[in-house]
Amino acid sequence: MLRGIPSVLSPELLKVIAEMGHGDKLVIADAFYPAASSARHSMLVRADGIRATDLLDAILQFFPLDMSVDKPFSIMDLQECDRGKIETPIWEEYIKIVEKHDARGRDAVGFVERFDFYKVAETAYAVLATGEESLYGCAILQKGTK
Repeated sequence: MLRGIPSVLSPELLKVIAEMGHGDKLVIADAFYPAASSARHSMLVRADGIRATDLLDAILQFFPLDMSVDKPFSIMDLQECDRGKIETPIWEEYIKIVEKHDARGRDAVGFVERFDFYKVAETAYAVLATGEESLYGCAILQKGTK
């Protein structure tokens, strides 16, 4: 047992975020995301039953967001066909967590259309499959240095 490590961070997830280097990307996938197929070019880490917001808050205690890019935290944006039909309260939860851990706050957060998100996710170091049930609850973190 280690002290001070949030219980939502499994040994496997801790290993993965420790291995990641500057510029590497981590996908936080909601329960609807095709995590296994998305991770076919990287690795899949499972965190079934755990909310993405709890994982993000725990990860950002140890994981610096990249300072060399404008938007190191990208949220999957709504498809045009879903605009005005689907509510996304998780987005504000994500932004509040980023504000807590990164001095740039909401300025560090960007949005990527769903199918463009899938393309970016193909370049990720790892995909974290969560139990998040919020629609459009996927995000990508890009790791920094400090």
